[in-house]
Amino acid sequence: MNPINEQQATKILSPKPSPHRLIVEESVHNDDNSIVCINPDKLQELGLYRGEVVLLKGKKRRDTACIVLIEDCKPGFIRMNKVVRTNLRVQPGDIVAVQKYEDIKYAERIQVLPVDDTVEDITGNIFEVFLKPYFLEAYRPVRTGDLFQVRGSMRCVEFKVVEVVEGPFGIVAPSTEIFCEGTPVKREDEEEILNQIGYDDIGGCRKQLAIIKEMVELPLRHPCLFKKIGIKPPRGILLYGPPGTGKTLIARAVANETGAFFFLINGPEIMSKMAGESESNLRRAFEEAQKNAPAIIFIDEIDSIAPKREKTHGEVERRIVSQLLTLMDGMKPRDHVIVIGATNRANSIDPALRRFGRFDREIDIGIPDATGRMEVLRIHTKNMKLDKDVDLEKIARESHGYVGADLAQLCSEAAMQQIRDKMDLIDFEAEKIDASVLDALAVSMKNFRHALGTSNPSALRETVIETPNVSWEDIGGLVDIKQELQDLVQLPIRYPDHFHKFGVSPPKGVLLYGPPGCGKTLLAKAIATDCQANFISIKGPELLTMWFGESEANVRDIFDKARAAAPCVLFFDELDSIAHSRGGSIGDAGGDSKTVDQ
Repeated sequence: MNPINEQQATKILSPKPSPHRLIVEESVHNDDNSIVCINPDKLQELGLYRGEVVLLKGKKRRDTACIVLIEDCKPGFIRMNKVVRTNLRVQPGDIVAVQKYEDIKYAERIQVLPVDDTVEDITGNIFEVFLKPYFLEAYRPVRTGDLFQVRGSMRCVEFKVVEVVEGPFGIVAPSTEIFCEGTPVKREDEEEILNQIGYDDIGGCRKQLAIIKEMVELPLRHPCLFKKIGIKPPRGILLYGPPGTGKTLIARAVANETGAFFFLINGPEIMSKMAGESESNLRRAFEEAQKNAPAIIFIDEIDSIAPKREKTHGEVERRIVSQLLTLMDGMKPRDHVIVIGATNRANSIDPALRRFGRFDREIDIGIPDATGRMEVLRIHTKNMKLDKDVDLEKIARESHGYVGADLAQLCSEAAMQQIRDKMDLIDFEAEKIDASVLDALAVSMKNFRHALGTSNPSALRETVIETPNVSWEDIGGLVDIKQELQDLVQLPIRYPDHFHKFGVSPPKGVLLYGPPGCGKTLLAKAIATDCQANFISIKGPELLTMWFGESEANVRDIFDKARAAAPCVLFFDELDSIAHSRGGSIGDAGGDSKTVDQ
């Protein structure tokens, strides 16, 4: 074997030229599926020539090859017809990566089949009428899996490139053998293809998504990396967090972006009262995934089928946990299968699953911060017609504790409120709504304000009181106390970076004491209103129960919910009933000590 010389090594180790990113624009007059058009100045800037083959990369890991032509369009834009956009899974306004394709070769043989609903009632030789004239017109680049349209004999027939020998890319030349015999393929739903969940449809969890890409995409797309470096690829990851944060959405997006086979297991669905059938269902799922590798097995609500064995009373659950452990241990690196589990109760899962070699990494998909909420709002409003007065940043700042599902509901409620406002203009007897009425529909800031007033974070729906409508003007006197409360509560919420900058820990609590009726509760509501914070009010005796450990659990639960919906004002009314002096208590003081410790 000849050693690699210095010039070859430099070529191997040198980074590939980065692709240029252009905005997709609809091409109205271009019916050719093999070409895209760019501004001449931009073409020169990219170092391309008219008629060259370029590699285009779109969404969902889709790519295709086209011939680039010159057209008088705006710089920074690229024009392509609907067929090319569908192949790339993009729409007008999306961004595609463009780079010169130097290594594309002439195809020796390709297999092309028509789409079934476009060749109905067509008689005669499809190859002679449609394909032969189409490929004789020009040298056309093709890619396995792409669609293209051909017009002829007053008809438009759609074809799919089933295979490119020595592909997946190739240029069809006069010497290329075109094989078109076989059963027509079924059409895929274009709308469903374009609306598949991708990474750009997920907001509020960029850090977590980066870890998931590293843990899932690399083993599925480039398993040789792990083999070369001498380590085993990850077998599974566990996503945990409150309901509605996007755990299931992330798993679907990863499957779509990697092109992997996606097998969904809803925890309770595999349970069966027949002995051995539950374990059989689980084994079948893993076998199916291995046959269709690379694959992702997504187990939703995994806590329902894999609880802690020492705490479960059912024999079926114990057997399923043991079966799941066996299956995950039996997975081989060459299987190219990743298991993703999702739960909102990570501590309920059997500890044997939560170790390296099974679920290698546990990722907290938590409640998004203001920046994350802004990303989610942009995703949910991208197809909405918004009024000019809508300030999404302000909505993001005020929607404390909202998860992705809550923000989706918020946008939906705001849109419904806009429809209610225009209800008197809609003629219910008419078959169609007047175009002027449809054009007048635009979601306003007022609609979002109404939606914020009627919706609450899902984490607080058991205990939340709506943000109180009490202002400082509703409280007479107490000027010094108002100012002190603002300094202690309002400043840490509004300016947390100032406290961090000077190394000062913000106050954790304020004790209001005084005779009944002097305004203690009113002050707490006013400060919550002024801070635009969530407000939880708890009557002390409500936390006390006769069952051992329940009182302490209630206190922990309240604090967990308040942290999840931060910033939050937690108001304990009648605190003396649960936090009296521990030394003088003759009853159950467990709740007291827990309250003080929290």
